[in-house]
Amino acid sequence: MVKTYINIDEELHCVNRNLHAIPRATTMGPTGARLWVDYLEPMPGFCGAIDFIHKLNIPMLFSVKNSLVESFEPCKTDWYPSYLHMKFINSKVKFEEKKFITWDDCAVSCQKWENLSMDSMTIKLQYDNRLLNLINISEGFLQGTLRLDKHDYELNAVLSVSNESLVNGIVLLPGEKVEFTIAISIGIKGIEDMNTLRTRVMYYTHKKNCSVNRIVKEQQKNYSKWFNGIPIFISSDKLINKTWLYRWFILRHNLSDPRFGRIKYPAFYEGRSHKMKKDPLAPTGWEFSKIIPFSVPTHIMDARWYHDPVYCIGTLLNMKNNQDEDGFYPCIFVDKTLHSYANFIGWATYQFYLIHRDKSFIETILPSLKKQVFGERNKLKSKNDELIIEYNHGLTGKEYQPSYWYFHMYPDDCFDKTKYTPLKRVDRSVYHYLNLMGTWQLCKEIGDADESEIIAIAGQLKEDILNKMWDKETNFFYDLHYENDAKALVKNIVGFYPYWAQITGSEHEKGLMHLFNSNEFNTPCPFPSVAADCPVYQPEGGWKGKFIKGRYGCVWDGPTWPYTNSIVLDALAKESKRRGHIFDKYFEHYFREYSLLHYLNRDIEKPYLVEHYNSQTGELLSYEVDYNHSFYIDLVIKHIAGLNVERDRLVLDPVYMDLDYFILDNVKVNGYLIKITYKDPRRHSAGLDILDGYRLYIDNEQVLYSERLERMEFPFTK
Repeated sequence: MVKTYINIDEELHCVNRNLHAIPRATTMGPTGARLWVDYLEPMPGFCGAIDFIHKLNIPMLFSVKNSLVESFEPCKTDWYPSYLHMKFINSKVKFEEKKFITWDDCAVSCQKWENLSMDSMTIKLQYDNRLLNLINISEGFLQGTLRLDKHDYELNAVLSVSNESLVNGIVLLPGEKVEFTIAISIGIKGIEDMNTLRTRVMYYTHKKNCSVNRIVKEQQKNYSKWFNGIPIFISSDKLINKTWLYRWFILRHNLSDPRFGRIKYPAFYEGRSHKMKKDPLAPTGWEFSKIIPFSVPTHIMDARWYHDPVYCIGTLLNMKNNQDEDGFYPCIFVDKTLHSYANFIGWATYQFYLIHRDKSFIETILPSLKKQVFGERNKLKSKNDELIIEYNHGLTGKEYQPSYWYFHMYPDDCFDKTKYTPLKRVDRSVYHYLNLMGTWQLCKEIGDADESEIIAIAGQLKEDILNKMWDKETNFFYDLHYENDAKALVKNIVGFYPYWAQITGSEHEKGLMHLFNSNEFNTPCPFPSVAADCPVYQPEGGWKGKFIKGRYGCVWDGPTWPYTNSIVLDALAKESKRRGHIFDKYFEHYFREYSLLHYLNRDIEKPYLVEHYNSQTGELLSYEVDYNHSFYIDLVIKHIAGLNVERDRLVLDPVYMDLDYFILDNVKVNGYLIKITYKDPRRHSAGLDILDGYRLYIDNEQVLYSERLERMEFPFTK
């Protein structure tokens, strides 16, 4: 019997899920619409680095101090997506805590204390009076307001305890026990008043007959409701099954809904980074807890399969509302915008439309998508063709790719602007092509007058990519000098993007062979961001042996990135199916390698995806756990289960992954409820309650069947 329900806590539970970079610090799974934990110190309550909307580094919401022990290490923590369970015991104290953050931004701690010593023990509430500066002991509340100039708002906070004595101190005699709950609710002054916040915390501290276990079980139930809206995928491969659920957790973990300033709608962040300096209430440096256009389309590619379209719609409305005059989509904070990045948002929006078919929303968003493709063309198009020039290497999202320095023989000083060349970039041109194609398809859907102009531009751009960027002698697509079209003969990972866009022909098939060459892209931890035979290939980042952006800096001259792995795997699967499945075995191998990146030291009991990796050793090269700038769910659905959605039909077209069985269920597309099953009749699968062969069910009725995995089509009738 195959289990077809989801217990996200059971599936992803991890023991001692501490940070790679700060071993004493632990992570937390649940996040609020605005409030979340960067990391927690091993002590009662919420101490560490805590954030609200963006990075704040609040050092403490509250804690509980005792008179017998200073340190709670070594302790055991059980990490669950919905809460964190901490346990500590020595000869003096037994302590247990279950804590979590709710979607409406309450931090809740349920604690149990027992005095094991021969002396009395005092335990007392601790808090930061910068945040909580007004005490009402008689009712068990503390409250306060904190001004945050960095993002131009004030926090309102209300804290409540279920045992009022905790404020002045509770004395436990030898052998005595106590149990209590502490909760703090945080909001924005002018939006949530103190009475609203007080009502929220009272639910956890003043509710009759509400034990610690009951509070936690209710949190688990509330948290898990979000996962009722995801498709179910189960197969004979435990690695893929678990990574599938972990990727849905990553989306939920990075989901935010500030409803404030420039971010008025739900959106996914790229990460919940702790990479910045941790000065209390004074974060400095780059952060990922904002909307970044580079990663937005990867979020849409996966989240489009969620039953409720609200998150993709919200993301796109945020982009539209903050688009600049030239059509570029910027990075977005609640109080400001930053520079833009290259992206394939237009293409991802069309993929989203294919699932949900909301024409009224397309009418809303299409003017913005057209503004992007026309605006980027006006600002970045070459004078003599349709190729897109990148003047700032950082804005492709792939900083320090060596092709920018190829024409100056890779100087030692990569910061010397006189030895740097703007390029007609393969990635930027392919993104532009895909955005044109996605926007064109949406124009067709609603009869927009710009349809013919857009497809004409796309057609010319395709020809320019194929005719100018392809090198027949080395069989690869290269960036070009922005003025004279000389090829920068550096095999960047983006040289595979034309296959992803499906614009290549049989004459380009040999280009894929570079992926499988161990001297180029088939490194022990594939795929490096530049081929290993590049003169300045650095598997651990840096530039010619120097860490130019710090030990964990973002450098695309050799490390392996989940972002490009997702794109290249998508390209490889598409090309394999176009060419008689000749690359299926390669896809299977590399997809499993990609899946293993999601786990600390390849241990599938420790889910831990970060930004990039050493392409030779697989060592983590970044701090950002549960990082969200690639897609995975979409690959499973399209290429393993084989479900491809087109304008007028469903196409089943899987890559052969040598699985004994798989089930894809609870998929909603264009008003249909879809289920796909496969069972290899040659293999024994005891207790498996699905039929042999490859089958498509629509609204619980079988409509397609084959004895084996093969391409089949089902036309839409709705």
